[in-house]
Amino acid sequence: MTAARIGPQERETALDHMAGNELDVLVVGGGIVGAGVALDAVSRGLSVGLVEARDFASGTSSRSSKLIHGGLRYLEQLDFELVREALTERGLLLGRLAPHLVRPVPFLFPFTKHWERPYIGAGVTLYDTLAMTFSHNRGLPGHRHLTRGGALRMFPALRRDALVGAVKYWDAQVDDARYVLAVLRTAATYGARIVSRVQAVGFLREGEHVTGADVVDLETGRELRVRAKQVVNAAGVWTDDIQEMVGGRGQIHVRASKGVHLVVPRDRIQASSGLILRTEKSVLFVIPWGRHWIVGTTDTEWDLDKAHPAASRTDIDYVLDHVNAVLRVPLSRDDVEGVYAGLRPLLSGESDETSKLSREHVVAHPVPGLVLIAGGKYTTYRVMAKDAVDAVAHGLGGGVPESVTDRVPLVGADGYAALWNQRRTLARESGVHVSRIQHMLRRYGSLIHEVLDLIAGQPDLREPLAGADDYLRAEVVYAVRYEGARHLDDVLSRRTHVSIETWDRGLAAAEEAARLMAGPLGWSDGQVAREVEYYSKRIEAERAAQEQDNDHEADAVQHGAPDIVPDARTAGAS
Repeated sequence: MTAARIGPQERETALDHMAGNELDVLVVGGGIVGAGVALDAVSRGLSVGLVEARDFASGTSSRSSKLIHGGLRYLEQLDFELVREALTERGLLLGRLAPHLVRPVPFLFPFTKHWERPYIGAGVTLYDTLAMTFSHNRGLPGHRHLTRGGALRMFPALRRDALVGAVKYWDAQVDDARYVLAVLRTAATYGARIVSRVQAVGFLREGEHVTGADVVDLETGRELRVRAKQVVNAAGVWTDDIQEMVGGRGQIHVRASKGVHLVVPRDRIQASSGLILRTEKSVLFVIPWGRHWIVGTTDTEWDLDKAHPAASRTDIDYVLDHVNAVLRVPLSRDDVEGVYAGLRPLLSGESDETSKLSREHVVAHPVPGLVLIAGGKYTTYRVMAKDAVDAVAHGLGGGVPESVTDRVPLVGADGYAALWNQRRTLARESGVHVSRIQHMLRRYGSLIHEVLDLIAGQPDLREPLAGADDYLRAEVVYAVRYEGARHLDDVLSRRTHVSIETWDRGLAAAEEAARLMAGPLGWSDGQVAREVEYYSKRIEAERAAQEQDNDHEADAVQHGAPDIVPDARTAGAS
């Protein structure tokens, strides 16, 4: 089956279809949970539409720690059910659903006291045992105890007095934004209608029953009435805002917890594995990420701008102080090439400390015709989606098949292993260096042929993007034509990770990337200039916010950057 595109032409077709037909399910929210709901529903035979007010994965789902993990720390809270669920899902993602986007990563867990070895060792042993029981470990090696010397050979950057020994264990990581795109394109391949930059502004009602939503295409101003038998609110940290459109938030409240991550070059920390450290509140990860490390995270309550959560100087210093406590050569702010802040949607009411709030999810039917799904964690998105569609099926009166998403590989998964083995042949035939083929296989899987076909038809797309040479020019065009990118920030922040992987946060690449997008999107020179100006001002505002001492000051500064205004004359171009 050929993977569906979700580009400009498909967007217009999807909008027209949603305006002219009653759907079984309308999903509000294009993060990982909304994407999962769309795929679960359409693969059960339901007709599905999904609307996302901004870009796909532009909230929490592109700003995570980029880990698929069983929740080792939840064992300490004796939350065995959550760990079992997460380990089962980790095994599915690694082995069957998305081996091109989810891969194993080793971690070192240092001991600071000798008594920790039996305590933490017992926990990791249980973790591996549960993984073997529920997911057959999917090729992940078991844990291994290390002496201080053994740990320092694996992680030379550690101070000798920072540990007395360690345990090495394995988890998995994911390209989070690209994973959401893969789920969405898989849903579209089975017939779901998927659109971004379309905002739900009100619900349609027949008495108490929700029968759809009024939506606005933010690119053109077009207003549509989308009728649906069931609507799913999968808006993450915006859940309460959507609920207010039906007359109150109801019994479920979602609070936002801010997590800030730093990106530093790989050569700043000498190590061959990741690192996990206990902090006074939670844990701190040092995660290998290509030619970089991701270091984080913080965990603080956030009640300001949800669209653009700001990282302050205090956040950055917190992360640096905690990681520097164990490094031989400390990191400084000058070592930080990227910073990103994300919001975790936490179910409210259990604790005043956000790090202790439940990560488990809830599904509710607050009014007839409306299903709400909230909470949870990235790793268990598929279970959340299944539970939400089970509630949809109940609302439809039954007769809907059971979920099959545990057996539906995402686009790019089929054939990935064989193509990885053939990567040198692909490089020779395409004229693209084998290291770039490897990079693209880990981003597109077997869909790499679509990118290479663009290069074959337009050889100058084989060249690297100026100012961001980890990525090819073809990947920018592909992001628009196949993956629904509508604006420059969509490409530099989510389709690629240029905005956090380059010292200038992507400013040198902005002009060329915008011009590559202009063709398939029909942009005028004026719109190209606006896109570059908007992106530059957004980066400038983020950097200024990172010099502020607290959340309110950082938020006020970051609010100074405008949101992009499309050129309405060309917004519908294809």
